Amino acid sequence: MLSVIIPAYNEENCIMPAYTTIHSLLTENDITCEIIFIDDGSQDRTFDMISELSLKTENVVGLHFSRNFGKESAISAGLAAARGECAVVIDCDLQHPPEKIVEMYRLWEQGYEIVEGIKKERGQEKKMHSMGAKLFYSVISRMAGFDMANSSDFKLLDRKVVDVLNKMPERGFFRAISYWVGYNKTSVSYNVRERVAGESKWSTCGLIRYAFSNITSYSTAPMQIVTVLGVIMLVLSVILGVWALVDKIASRALEGMTTVIVITIFIGSIIMISLGIIGYYIARLYEEVKGRPKYIISSTVRSSKNKMV
Repeated sequence: MLSVIIPAYNEENCIMPAYTTIHSLLTENDITCEIIFIDDGSQDRTFDMISELSLKTENVVGLHFSRNFGKESAISAGLAAARGECAVVIDCDLQHPPEKIVEMYRLWEQGYEIVEGIKKERGQEKKMHSMGAKLFYSVISRMAGFDMANSSDFKLLDRKVVDVLNKMPERGFFRAISYWVGYNKTSVSYNVRERVAGESKWSTCGLIRYAFSNITSYSTAPMQIVTVLGVIMLVLSVILGVWALVDKIASRALEGMTTVIVITIFIGSIIMISLGIIGYYIARLYEEVKGRPKYIISSTVRSSKNKMV
C-alpha cells in the first residue's frame, strides 16, 4: 500500500481536487493507497472539508493540529501516521504533478528506496523568490556536502526510510534529512504547475525565516563565520598594531579620531553579528532541550470504509 501524505494550510478549495485527482490516478494504475491530509492549524474550512471527504470516500485520514506548527511538522505527522509499505509527500495545491507519483512508485517497485522529485522548471514564481531559492539551495548544498539544487518535498520513501525518519527526534529540514539518511536513491524531474486554487501562503519574510531556520537546524557552518570574523579581526589588529608602533617610533601621531571611530564601529558590528549567530544556536538548543512535541493533534478523522482502493 502507498501512503500519500498531503500537508495543508488554509487550502479548503484544494482538498477535493487533490483527493479526486490523486485517487483517480492511483486507481487507474492499480495502486492500493491511503490518503493522509494534515491540516496545519488552518483558519478556514480546510479540516471541515477533510472531515466531509472522510465520510464520503474510502481510506482518507485527516489530522488537525491544535495550531499552526509549520510544514515540516505536518510532514512529520504524516510520516508517523503512514501505514503503507512506502509513502509519498505531495503539496495540496497540486503544483507537484500527481502523475509523477505513478512513475515514482514504479521506480520503488524496481528497488529504489528514495525517489526524489527534482524541479526542472519552477513555474511562474516571483523572480525574488526564485533568486532566493537558488541562493538558499546553493548555500545548504555547500554546507551539507551534497547537491540539493532544485530539490523539493515531493518524494517517495520506502517503509524502512520512513521508520528511520520517525525515530529521529530533532526538528530537521525534511529535504536535507531525507538526503542525509542515505539509502538507494534515484530521481524524477518535473515542472512546477500553477495552483489548482487559492494563493501561496508564503511571504518573502516567511521564506527568509524558513531558509535561515533550516540552514541552522541542519548545519553548524554559520558558527564558523564567527571564527572567520575573529581571524579577520586578528589580522586587522596586527596590521594596525604595527602601524601604531611604527608611528610611535617615528614620533608621528595617528591621524585624527575618524580612524578610531570607524575601527570601533567595525569591531562592534563584528562582535554583535557573532553574538547574534551564537545566540540563535543557543535558542535552537533551548527549544530542543525543552523536549516539547513537534506538533499537537487536536482532532483525527478516518474513513469508516476500510476497503483499500
